Amino acid sequence: MHDTDHGITTGALARRLGVSPTTVRSWDRRYGIGPADRGDGRHRRWSPADVAMLEEMCRLTASGVPPAEAARAARRKRSSPDAPAVSVAAPARAAATAPVAPVEEAASEPASEPVSEPASPSRRPVAGGGLPLGDVRQECQGLARAAVRLDAPALEELLRAALAEYGLVTSWEEIMAPTLHAVGRKWASSDDRYVEVEHLLSWHISTTLRRAAVSGPAVTSQAPPAVLACVPSEQHTLPLEALAAGLAERGLPTRMFGAAVPAEALDAAVRRSGPAAVVLWSQSRSTANHALARHVARTAFGMQGARTSPLVLLAGPGWLGRTPAPGTVRPTGLREALAVISRLYGEDEGVEERAGQEEGVVGAGG
Repeated sequence: MHDTDHGITTGALARRLGVSPTTVRSWDRRYGIGPADRGDGRHRRWSPADVAMLEEMCRLTASGVPPAEAARAARRKRSSPDAPAVSVAAPARAAATAPVAPVEEAASEPASEPVSEPASPSRRPVAGGGLPLGDVRQECQGLARAAVRLDAPALEELLRAALAEYGLVTSWEEIMAPTLHAVGRKWASSDDRYVEVEHLLSWHISTTLRRAAVSGPAVTSQAPPAVLACVPSEQHTLPLEALAAGLAERGLPTRMFGAAVPAEALDAAVRRSGPAAVVLWSQSRSTANHALARHVARTAFGMQGARTSPLVLLAGPGWLGRTPAPGTVRPTGLREALAVISRLYGEDEGVEERAGQEEGVVGAGG
């Protein structure tokens, strides 16, 4: 976000809050919750106090407070910054279904300083609609709030913008995965609430990753593919979808088989496709099948006298705790997995540079 001493734009504010710019403008028209200084009326800028007011609006509406009432409370907070936060106790019926409000909101900037977002997002504890985000990039706050509000258009916009600005690896590791983890932790600690939030967020992240995969360069290589599959009983596919998108971005051939691939089906897929690499994803130790991994690593195919076996990548936290067997490797993250597979096709650092020179690692905990 490119801010100035006069505040931030409506678009930048919307990204920060995790809502669409249309929503911000609609709140202004309907509830008078706009910037205090409107200037010429065309290029509105939102001051630190305005931003705090909108953050309060988001906090209240995400907690089940009707928008009109939330707007009145938020305007009062802008007029009296030292006033205590409005209680978000909702009617019993709403409380049974609405997401829980955060215990604490992220500290807003002092009123004497302009609101400023760094060109590269900072890593600091932020609040996102009650989700336990912890020390993450600023973009996670907006993504979490949009997810809690079930704001599908905002999710689409935020994910698309992150991918365009930071590239695949950083977007997955630094923005998508931490927000998914926060939703999972909230779901685990809130008696099965937030399931709808997790499903919506997962769907839009999957859509973004698949869109990135199909928009990659056409695969013209006749080289053997990389096979991507979850081990039997493993349902978590998003990390593999991120890897598939990264391989597609590099124009490398892949075969994505998705969740819970039966051992017999995986064996048949490997023998029929003769892959250069097989990536097996396991999210937990209960699904990690070391015997299956050894079997795949020993599978030979090709002409007599020139038979070969695939390199097996043990991806995900489920494989931790054991020394990889011969013919298998355990990448520490998405970047390393992409580098290992790229080298099998004669690609190296040049591929990484074309991918945007992203920083960070992904995968072992994805």
